Amino acid sequence: MIPFTDEELMNPVKNVIDKVRPSLALDGGDIIFITVKNSKVYIQLRGACIGCASSGTTLKYGVERQLRMDIHPELTVINVPLGMENDMDNL
Repeated sequence: MIPFTDEELMNPVKNVIDKVRPSLALDGGDIIFITVKNSKVYIQLRGACIGCASSGTTLKYGVERQLRMDIHPELTVINVPLGMENDMDNL
């Protein structure tokens, strides 16, 4: 169990997202932080990351790995498809 509230996780998660953003930008991609809900980090991959065959690997071994190392090993990351950011209840 993660010993932090979703609210407590917000700023540290944003910092990690800002840390990985330059790596994605090198390949024409970007990452947008949406929210933390029930200890799950919701993000949206953008730019060249949309439809890229490596985006799942980037999400798991890039973003999620960094969050787990820097904040807590039980964090998970969920990519919100473009256009679904206002429909979070159905994810």
